Amino acid sequence: MKSPYLECGRIVNTHGVKGEMKIEPWCDSPAAFARLPKVYLKNGGEFVCHRLVRASVFKQLVVVGLEGIDDIDKAMLLKGQTLYAAREDFHLKKGAYFIADLVGLPVIDEESGVTYGTLREVINRGASDIYVIDTEGGERMMPAVKEFVKRVDVEAGIYIRPIEGMFD
Repeated sequence: MKSPYLECGRIVNTHGVKGEMKIEPWCDSPAAFARLPKVYLKNGGEFVCHRLVRASVFKQLVVVGLEGIDDIDKAMLLKGQTLYAAREDFHLKKGAYFIADLVGLPVIDEESGVTYGTLREVINRGASDIYVIDTEGGERMMPAVKEFVKRVDVEAGIYIRPIEGMFD
């Protein structure tokens, strides 16, 4: 079962004395994080909702003001915590997926049906994502581009067409 909440960032510092905080966003862009209507903090096993009352992009960070966090002392207590967002607050384009839904999927040859391994991680460092795949022969990396990734089924797996030697 998919979690109704997704990790979306981390509180890295305070900003000013009125409770604002600097957020390292883990969304597609800082602007995507700034558009969220609310975020959640985990308290024990429960998710506690906080409405964003202010949000602005500052370099690669987002400066936010959260409802109920109105001074630097309250903000300092949250430093280092992970923020979560509700799935329905993101509006994915057709053919886009949450990384959290891809991790753990089998990576399968589209033509032969051979399972090469399991997607362990997605690295985003620029032009395209890189899939990190755990195989019997060790870790393999593959660009997540249409030349290799032919289709994704979040229930069944990631179907690929690798080049010769990619998984040897």
